[in-house]
Amino acid sequence: MDSEVVLSPDYRPSKDEEYMCEMHLEYFRQKLLSWKKSLIGQSKDTLDDLKQGGLNQPDQIDRASLESDKALELRTRDRARKLISKIDEALKRIDDGSYGYCEETGDPIGLDRLEARPVTTLSIEAQERHERMEKTYDDEV
Repeated sequence: MDSEVVLSPDYRPSKDEEYMCEMHLEYFRQKLLSWKKSLIGQSKDTLDDLKQGGLNQPDQIDRASLESDKALELRTRDRARKLISKIDEALKRIDDGSYGYCEETGDPIGLDRLEARPVTTLSIEAQERHERMEKTYDDEV
């Protein structure tokens, strides 16, 4: 799908419009691309910080604290990497026309839910069903 739709800077998807019309799809495409760009920028900042080192601190407590901070930062970046993958999958769904629809039921996910979590693939009902099944399984183990 070519991005020929031009959105005004203050555009927000409306329930008055046809669900997942070109305007909705372009809005979410731009939102996802902006989010991805931000995550990649943060990752580059992390790499720059890691290259600066600093682990040769003479004080063991300072060194341990710095190592702990770097480990936390790496875990955060790993979560960002996984999120970038989900963003890429959502962009593919926009291109193939399945974005905004529950992968389990085929029902619309809803604009409010997509606004809050644009990479979601399940409707609220399907998500709640998954969570209930996980809880039941966890309780049995």
